[in-house]
Amino acid sequence: MKAFVAGATGETGRRIVSELVRREIPVRALVRNLDLARDTLPPQVELVTGDVLQRDRLGEAIGDSTVLICATGARPSFDPSGPYQVDCEGTKNLVDTAKDKGIQHFVLVSSLCVSQFFHPLNLFWLVLYWKKQAEAYLQKSGLTYTIVRPGGLKNEDSSAAIVMRSADSLFDGSIPRQKVARVCVEALLCPDARNKIVEIVAKADAPPTEIAQLFAGVT
Repeated sequence: MKAFVAGATGETGRRIVSELVRREIPVRALVRNLDLARDTLPPQVELVTGDVLQRDRLGEAIGDSTVLICATGARPSFDPSGPYQVDCEGTKNLVDTAKDKGIQHFVLVSSLCVSQFFHPLNLFWLVLYWKKQAEAYLQKSGLTYTIVRPGGLKNEDSSAAIVMRSADSLFDGSIPRQKVARVCVEALLCPDARNKIVEIVAKADAPPTEIAQLFAGVT
């Protein structure tokens, strides 16, 4: 297995990369800023410059990777096309290229509440709506996938246990990015994660459960 990570220098992406390295899974990281990547990612990671919006260069960027994790996300800005371009079109480009390259498993980091069109977050250029369109495109692609919908993202880890439910079952809550990273990497290794949408938050009063067991409990 060799993992390709898009969005590798983002707050969640860099934790995914570190978790892959911790598991001794070779990583190829798509980055736009090489200097930033060298400063923030482990030295053993292969770095390749590119952009999910540059469809014609993604095949070369993916190289000999066999699995893919997409942790991209539009940065807050005054550009109303940002979420559409990055969260929708960029992800579609990755999906199309993954099919061409024979990627064995595609993990997409999405968001809680993407099915709620009137959610307040959609006031920010329909960010949840475009994530949902990307999810649907991946589901119809024929690729083996896992879609991970985390709650509100926290930079600091905690001892709270992961709670995992099926699509459109959780509507609030938060989770440390490190736990999201662990779920994404485990999805690559766990047969019960295949072709599922999972929603995750962390709760202090939840019983600690192995991530593979959590995947098995989601239909």
